[in-house]
Amino acid sequence: MTDATNLITAEGLESLNAELAELEGEGRREIAERIKTAREWGDLKENSEYHDAKNEQAHLETKIARVREKIATAVVVQETPAAGGVVGFGSTVQVRDEHGAEHTWRIVSFHDAAPAEGRLSADSPVALALLGRGPGDSASVALPKGKRVFTIISIS
Repeated sequence: MTDATNLITAEGLESLNAELAELEGEGRREIAERIKTAREWGDLKENSEYHDAKNEQAHLETKIARVREKIATAVVVQETPAAGGVVGFGSTVQVRDEHGAEHTWRIVSFHDAAPAEGRLSADSPVALALLGRGPGDSASVALPKGKRVFTIISIS
């Protein structure tokens, strides 16, 4: 990670803690069992199962370290849906694009983002363009496929 801190919802932090518990518990137990079984097969120099398990163990430990870092640098942000009638962190915003298509997105941390499920990262170009705007406002966004214009219909 390059940022010293990262914004996250309380729900997102809870999810990271659950992921860490799973990795440190069941994940480590499974890898340890695979290593133990592979060791019982004899010569470790030519034991591909042992080497595969050790590689997976290294990947698991790297993943654990990354999740721990995310948790350590997390700044839990209170969601401010429609605070003051404008789009904020945690808001659900309904917009209409320049083609008349309507979209509904919730503005969340990058950990919680899933655009296909209607959750946009607060750091995304679209969310950044919408933040602080109210119903009736339009936001122009330069995206890789060209400029898009979104008009805010409602905020909740």
